[in-house]
Amino acid sequence: MRQHRGVVSVGALREYLVASGLAGRVATSREASLRSYRLFAARDPRFLIGLDPELSWGQPDVLGLMAARCGVSADPGSTSGQDVIDPARTLRALDRFAERVGAVAQRGGAVLFGTGHPHRLIGFYGALADALSAAGCEVLTPATGRRVDITTRFGLRTYNLDYVRGVALVREATALRSGCATGVHTHSPLPVRTVLAAAAEGGGPLPELVVGDHGWVCGAGQLGFEAIGLADTDDPALFVGEAEGRVSVVVPLDDGVRSDYYRPLTRYVLNRACLSQ
Repeated sequence: MRQHRGVVSVGALREYLVASGLAGRVATSREASLRSYRLFAARDPRFLIGLDPELSWGQPDVLGLMAARCGVSADPGSTSGQDVIDPARTLRALDRFAERVGAVAQRGGAVLFGTGHPHRLIGFYGALADALSAAGCEVLTPATGRRVDITTRFGLRTYNLDYVRGVALVREATALRSGCATGVHTHSPLPVRTVLAAAAEGGGPLPELVVGDHGWVCGAGQLGFEAIGLADTDDPALFVGEAEGRVSVVVPLDDGVRSDYYRPLTRYVLNRACLSQ
């Protein structure tokens, strides 16, 4: 990738997004996306992930929104194959994402990071957390070790909240090692609700910005916190939250590629936010 003094150019990043599968033709299937739009329209809690939509969103409305925000096909007759994300939309959203990160850095505000994709996105969020901490922001870590019971397709499962590099995640209650990057994939808003409640109960600072994905973004945004994050084509709740004004920025990209593939995005965001080392 072409760089100048560690700065990723817009043109090079656009090429990289497509070459790495972060945008362009992504791994998420069209079938999975359409299923999520149908179940979101039916207000299935598994797909609302903490959002309580104010408007009535039918499946055609969700499809139209995702075409506008992500660049997926607006044709309901297109029902198979891999989905598509427009890299230009990804770049525009990354710029707005970086603007919000830069704004909280300038204020020295408190920030909360959380992910439902710990195996993929710890590095991306962790680098942002490190940079914001160095800039004088407090990276919040309330409710460490707190139990969270989440209903999954396998039944009720008990997890514990933990933090890796300042990024919240949940891990199996039987996990012995704290602080390692292993955690579970989850869409649930219960972890962020638990964390925010613990922060309020403890009398500590509340986050001025929540950064993450899945239920971390929707759950925080629904409670009135400024929230920004990343989302794939089968995560319509975040984009609906953005459309209704409860989520500030959503960056459309494939959220399941190799963790090192997100490093150029980290450099781009930090540079745009004037946080480059």
